Amino acid sequence: MLRQRPAAPKQSGATIKLAQLAPGQQATIVGTVPDAAPPVAGRLWQLGFRPATHVDVIRRAPLGDPTIYRVQDTELCLRRREARLIEVVFDTDR
Repeated sequence: MLRQRPAAPKQSGATIKLAQLAPGQQATIVGTVPDAAPPVAGRLWQLGFRPATHVDVIRRAPLGDPTIYRVQDTELCLRRREARLIEVVFDTDR
């Protein structure tokens, strides 16, 4: 069964969740959502998911979860539930 990729956000200034990006897309991290648990938000910060950092979506597992992201020259694997806690701005000019 062929799965469709989600449509790319149209506006470069619109804040979306990292989990909404498809493989091959790029974004800049804005921060974590306000209701993210402090220990989880802190761990994401330690992993490199910090404001103004660029992130590339590398690939997604066959069943759609987890996804591999490139952040600061490191490839990290996140489940969708953690990726939904990270707000990004879609990069149109990179």
